[in-house]
Amino acid sequence: MAAGTLVSSGSSLNMPTGSGSERLRRATIQTLNNDNQTILTGVAGHIYTMLLIKATDQNNNPQTLTCWMNDGTQNIAIFESVSLPAYGTFVFSDRFVLEEDDTLTVHNSGANTDWLISYIDQDWT
Repeated sequence: MAAGTLVSSGSSLNMPTGSGSERLRRATIQTLNNDNQTILTGVAGHIYTMLLIKATDQNNNPQTLTCWMNDGTQNIAIFESVSLPAYGTFVFSDRFVLEEDDTLTVHNSGANTDWLISYIDQDWT
């Protein structure tokens, strides 16, 4: 088994040095149809703690779901080819962090799927 490549925690210089703010936020995609879409793009001076990724089939259409982050150079799988039954809901609630150069992208293989993410946005600007 080949060893993976360990990458440091990123290029963020967002270290607490004074007052910042934390907000609970959400982002949604309604009726994504067999496509990829970026649901969150990092902004300079922000750190994002992902709390929840949820996908719901609205079209009686079993399909697969995939989600990945890009750290500015490469895609890192969060979950891959997860089965979503017709009219089903999939919830991913493992915590992970995105930084300012990162993006979070989702994909579903069928039609008419709604996506929701919730996260903590730490603003150090």
